[in-house]
Amino acid sequence: MNNFNEMLPSSLGEMSDMESLDLSRNMFSAYIPKELTSQFAPPPPASNEEEDNNEESRKEIPWYEGHTLISLLSPTPSRPTMASRRNVACPVNETLAKFVFEKWEEMAVKETFTDRLNATFSKAYKNLCDHKDPIFDLKGASKIKGVGKWMLTLLKQYFESNKDDSSQEVLEPREIRWPLVVGATSCLKTAPLPVFGRDCPNRPCDEAMRGINYAHSTFFSETGAGKYVPRALFVDLEPTVIDEVRTGTYRQLFHPDQLISGKEDAANNFARGHYSVGKDVLDICLDRIRKLCDNCSSLQGFLFFNAVGGGTGSGLGSLLLERLSIDYGRKSKLGFTIYPSPQVSTAVVEPYNSVLSTHSLLEHTDVAVLLDNEAIYDICKRCLNIERPSYKNLNRLVSQVISSITSSLRFQGALNVDITEFQRNLVPFPRIHFMLSSYAPVVSKERVYHEALTVKEITNSVFEDNSMMAKCDPRRGKYMACCLMYRGDVVPKDVNAAVSSIKTKRTVQFVDWCPTGFKCGINYQPPTVVPGGDLAKVPRAVCMISNNSAVAEVFSRIDHKFDLMFAKHTFVHWYVGEGMEEGEFSEAREDLAALERDYEEVAADDLDDEKEEDEDY
Repeated sequence: MNNFNEMLPSSLGEMSDMESLDLSRNMFSAYIPKELTSQFAPPPPASNEEEDNNEESRKEIPWYEGHTLISLLSPTPSRPTMASRRNVACPVNETLAKFVFEKWEEMAVKETFTDRLNATFSKAYKNLCDHKDPIFDLKGASKIKGVGKWMLTLLKQYFESNKDDSSQEVLEPREIRWPLVVGATSCLKTAPLPVFGRDCPNRPCDEAMRGINYAHSTFFSETGAGKYVPRALFVDLEPTVIDEVRTGTYRQLFHPDQLISGKEDAANNFARGHYSVGKDVLDICLDRIRKLCDNCSSLQGFLFFNAVGGGTGSGLGSLLLERLSIDYGRKSKLGFTIYPSPQVSTAVVEPYNSVLSTHSLLEHTDVAVLLDNEAIYDICKRCLNIERPSYKNLNRLVSQVISSITSSLRFQGALNVDITEFQRNLVPFPRIHFMLSSYAPVVSKERVYHEALTVKEITNSVFEDNSMMAKCDPRRGKYMACCLMYRGDVVPKDVNAAVSSIKTKRTVQFVDWCPTGFKCGINYQPPTVVPGGDLAKVPRAVCMISNNSAVAEVFSRIDHKFDLMFAKHTFVHWYVGEGMEEGEFSEAREDLAALERDYEEVAADDLDDEKEEDEDY
């Protein structure tokens, strides 16, 4: 530690701004042990010509020697380097970074630094405290008078206060947590959850120093040719639908080995998908999943999409979930499940398949978001003025919900929400993990010019019963938890005002034993729409995922239809003939009845308290 103090001049007033800037950079670089810097290569030049032009600047600027891996200031304009035009990421000593950030917070009000620098620095410091990425751009900081001397003063204070702890201040490789982007025109993104895995943001920063954007590796893996391939698996027991993907517009996007189809379908029979035909493709599915997971440096979990009304989605879907639980233990499984619609039915045996599949979803998913085609169909007709919505229209609307849920994993924001936080904040009890979802604004291109679309308006919209993407009325139940994920031009102040307004409404009621209620996330990336699609491009949007006791309506409708058929044992022989036992029907039905009682008890405890209060009054 003494050698650092020796490097600092006794009087900063005698130094020029340029000298203080250079010394502050060197001081920060000295605090990172050199033995850790050998694994980080400088960013490759764009061409041989650029490499020649920057030969002198690489010698002049220390980080091109591989020693300076941290700098809170951008290169000076008088000495252009590749670093001034390219993302430069580096490992951060957490203690030192927090010290500097805290001091910046203390002095930002007093000094005359620009609002932009104050804002970016404050945002980076908050992310660091929340164990997220303190990524920010301080390009042009070198033009501000006094920055270098201020940094040197901070360093001197830091070294003085940490004299006695110098022996413990060792940066181990496992502590390399957050990349910093310095003097870059675009921020580097982190990459948590893909469809079947995750690239760890704690991985060594050599990829980051070469300018690789982690946002791509969230859901995509890069081939040797530089092509990005979705880390996703498509499975069906009959080839028709998968063949549409193989020959469709996006056929070049997907790896052919990740499109799996059988030779015959499940004929709307859960037992065929689970016990007979489905087992024929199970091994190849698990092998493909294993390969996808092997390409993830730190697997976080799975996103699972299926419909429980048919035979493949219910039978094979349940079989895959069971095997994922065995092979991957406690890895998170977030499901998006299409349930049968109340009025529209595509198969007579939908209630059987749904009850049998829900029995598996209860045990093998951590969070399940319920959807149904009829509810989404009505939203498309009412909000987008589509007279006869197709599956393409429905899918594009559902994709906005999925995109909103995962946006904070792929882009920067003031209050980013990790996938694992859904389970922690939305699931009060293990079995109570079936969620309702809604999205706003759903507005057509023709109507967008007549809508204000303020934060308060779109927040109120997602709580309306006709905005729910499953047919049930949330006003008949009570909220146990609610997650609001905002995208685009949204600030925390407006979110707080909108949430406060919602809390005062009698129609939106929360259970007494969960007083906090809301989990909010804000992401700066505005909503993206498909070119030529039905949805208008809007500056901001919100997606709500809520745990409401009214979701029991979905299960009670299915149970009623199940009971009508099973009382006469109609169609049961088709299931038994595929290797299923009749007792499995009763077991699954009892499990679903127990789930309904669980939801009733959750709401009843709260209702009993209200009755007691009324009697006392």
